[in-house]
Amino acid sequence: MRVFEGMYLRVLRWAQLPAAPALLAGLSFVEAFAFPVMPEIMLAPMALARPARAFAYAHMSLLFSLLGSLVGYALGHYLFDAMRPLLAHLGWLPMIQHWVDLLQSQAVAHPWSVFGTLVLAGFVPVPMKVFTWASGIVGLPLLPFLTSMAVGRGKRVWLLAWLIRRFGRRAEPLLHRYSERIGWAVLLLILALLLWWWLFR
Repeated sequence: MRVFEGMYLRVLRWAQLPAAPALLAGLSFVEAFAFPVMPEIMLAPMALARPARAFAYAHMSLLFSLLGSLVGYALGHYLFDAMRPLLAHLGWLPMIQHWVDLLQSQAVAHPWSVFGTLVLAGFVPVPMKVFTWASGIVGLPLLPFLTSMAVGRGKRVWLLAWLIRRFGRRAEPLLHRYSERIGWAVLLLILALLLWWWLFR
């Protein structure tokens, strides 16, 4: 069953639609507080289709991720207790509580002491929404929060844009040919990292 090849071709078609920038903006915004799909799944094929605009698309994705992170922060800060049953049902509550405890212990020393943790969180296989909710629950000051979100998410989208600008035209045939293997490999890697995090947190 070739699951990822079909998804790859479908997203490539979406990336060439006139509405693609709006789709990327919407996905980046909602993913920061609710949606489970990373915006890179839309950003990568858009940048491949128009490599000269790769960094413009990365900047757009980052901007709307930051706006969405403010929504996640507000939801965590004002509605956490009311939404606790829903978060438990979705399976997010243990992860959120883990990061709440970690951020609270660090924030006691100084609000900026959590900066490095949130920046590194950009490459951890835990959804961004977990960190935005946890930061709101703890009540981190907005400047350290937004700065860490900008650096953490920015390094991902900027690295992706740079790689595509540098290798995109040559990489696209290989991505097409090996999309199925790459998709399953990434999925297995994420599952392994999540299992490691669950066992050793």
